[in-house]
Order: sequence, then C-alpha cells, then structure tokens
Amino acid sequence: MLDYGLFTFADKDEVLEKSSAYWNPGKTQFWIDSGVPLVIDRREGYFLYDVSGKRLIDVHLNGGTYNLGHRNPEVVAALKQAMDHFDIGNHHFPSLARTALAEALIETGPEGLSKVIYASGGGEAIDIALKTARHATGKRKIVSIVKAYHGHTGLAVGTGDERFSRLFLSERPEEFVHVPFNDLAGMEEALRGRDVAAVIMETIPATYGFPLPAPGYLESVKRLCETYDALYIADEVQTGLMRTGELWGITKHGIRPDILVTGKGISGGLYPIAAVLVSERCAGWLTEDGFAHMATFGGGELGCFAAMKTLEICNRPETRSIVHHASDVIGRGLERIRDDNPGWFTGIRQNGLIFGLEFDHPEGAKFVMRQLYDNGVWAIFSTLDPRVLQYKPGILIDPVLTEELLDRTAVAIARAAKEAGK
Repeated sequence: MLDYGLFTFADKDEVLEKSSAYWNPGKTQFWIDSGVPLVIDRREGYFLYDVSGKRLIDVHLNGGTYNLGHRNPEVVAALKQAMDHFDIGNHHFPSLARTALAEALIETGPEGLSKVIYASGGGEAIDIALKTARHATGKRKIVSIVKAYHGHTGLAVGTGDERFSRLFLSERPEEFVHVPFNDLAGMEEALRGRDVAAVIMETIPATYGFPLPAPGYLESVKRLCETYDALYIADEVQTGLMRTGELWGITKHGIRPDILVTGKGISGGLYPIAAVLVSERCAGWLTEDGFAHMATFGGGELGCFAAMKTLEICNRPETRSIVHHASDVIGRGLERIRDDNPGWFTGIRQNGLIFGLEFDHPEGAKFVMRQLYDNGVWAIFSTLDPRVLQYKPGILIDPVLTEELLDRTAVAIARAAKEAGK
C-alpha cells in the first residue's frame, strides 16, 4: 500500500493505470514503452527514489530545476520561514518580497538590465519577453533557431520546433522565422528587412542536445541585432544560475542582452517562479500601462523567498569553485569513457556542467538512457536530436558522488553499445 495521507494507491501498477486514465496517457505509455516506468517517491539532494525503492542519481534535474538538489535544506528553510508571514501575495500591489528579489536580480544580472517582470513559469516568461520586444520596437516578427525550444505557451510555442507548434495550429511563418544554429548568413538574411522585433536564443540550445555556439557566433548575432535594430533575448532558463561556471551563460560571451529570461532553477525546485529582466529601452510598457500583463501567481511572494536563497547560493564563491572542479573531473572522466567506446560514444559537448553526449545511432541516447536507468542514473535523451543525451550534474555535486556517477555511466554506456549492436 502506498499511503500518503490525503491519497493512497494499492501499488505502482495502480498509479500507472490511473495516470493514463486521468492524467496523460501519451506520456505515461511512452515511459513504460521506453523501459523507464518511473514513479518518483522520495527525493533528496541529487537522488530520486522510485516508489519501488529504486535509487537514481539525477542528472536530468528537470532541465535544471534541481540545480541545487531536491529539497535543498537552505531553500526549504527559507520557504518555511516565509510561510510564517507571507503567502502568494497580491500581484496588483507593490510587494516586499518581489521588490527585494527584483533588486537582487538586477544587481547580479548582465549590465544594462534595469527592471524585472515576473511569471509563474518559463513559457509565460518567454511570452512576456516577446510581448515586451514587440512593444519596444513596434515590430511583430521574431527570429529563433531551427530545433529551438522556448516553452509551450501562446507565443513561446511559435518560436520552437514545428512538432509542438503545428499540433495546436500555432505555426505562423509570417511572424516566427527559424534560422539554423551557427548560420550567420541565414541570420543576417532574416534580419536584413529591419522588420524583426527580436532574436531569441538559448545560449546553448538544450532540447536540441546542447550544440555549442561556434566561436564568435553569439557575439556576431548580437552585432547583427544592433545593425538591423532588433533586440537580443537571452533565454537562460537552462544555461543560467552557474551551470556554465558563470551565473549567466551569456556573460561568458561578453554580451549584454536587451532581455534575459530565467526560470526552472530560480525556483530552487520548491515554488514556481520565473522572471524577465529587461533594459530601460524595453521597460516602457511598465510605465505606459503597468497593468498590461498580469499574472496572479507571477512573482508569488513565497517563490521570491525561494528564488532569493537560490540566487544567493549560486553566487557564492564556493559554488563557483565546485562547478569548475566538477566540470573538469566529469569532463575528463567522460573523455575516458568515450575512448573506451570508439565508434559508439562519438562526442562530448561541454560548457561547465552542461553536457551533451553524442552517440553513433539515430536514437543512440535512448539506448543509453535505458541502461543508465537500469544502473541507477536518470538522464534524458534530447527530444529534438535523440542521438544526444542531456547530462546535467548538479552544481553542488560532491567528489564521492561524482566518482559514483562516472562509474555507473561507464557501465551503462558500454551496455548500451552492445544493445545497439555496436
């Protein structure tokens, strides 16, 4: 019996059956068919436990939501303290917590950003960023990357791959232009008409398998934006908060974005919150009509406490040191594993603790994902390039867990090679 007070299930099979009946049959069956019938129960630090008791090292982290680990005790304590005085708050009025977090975000954000707009999640935050760009420029067109992913909400879905936009009749080529990644000529062609409000890019496109920008590519895109009077939106939902070894990945390129979006990890994994940081040029609508975008749960005051503690932890010098050391150890460990599996494990895309592991099979990462799951590690294939495994160790990972992770990864990759006939 699985007894959680307000609800009970007889066993895991009943959970899966009712998940399919009442929640999402497509997702539920996909994971069963994939050999990953995971129903998460207890979670602590960088570990997940299935209801069966199976322990998994989490290097998926739900896209970086759990950068600091599951139920990080410092973030839990901050949230508990907040609950003695605060609740969600009222989005109409000035707020103690929202104001404090906004100031902290601007102080630690890239230079030139001056105002913060809140959302309850990354997709909504992207929508805010796009609306803001349209207002600031008076233009409608948005340029993004082929195989991009920026969320599933109203405008955000149009910037992403057609797999998601077409299903909901949201593909609008006259408004949303897609350019191949690392293609500067294509980007300039898209901008040449001076009718583009903004270019939106993840600093490293996550759902596309973390392909790395060519040297100078992002910097050149920013210059093109300036030349053709388009804004640059940095989607840092997955690459921000010290994952690259800097608080914001975009600053490693010396770029001052006009708009920056953060989400997922800023919540500490405990309370939904996302934020859009904008330049003074882009902030005009906040004065013109401060009620133009409203979100009941955007910048919920409890979430602000979680976010402030998360931001403080990410900014600690010791956190930066952990990331740099772990990046080196894990990077070198993965190189050894690659060398032991020639012709199968073919490439490592790395920036800090962001890794995309390439395999010589159209769906190679799915084989590796299954073997990792069987061997006690949870990582996920890249939805828009299943050759590549997303592999994202937590930014507070300790040396003992690092070695265990590499050992388990080595075994799983070798087993996946045999399963795939390599």
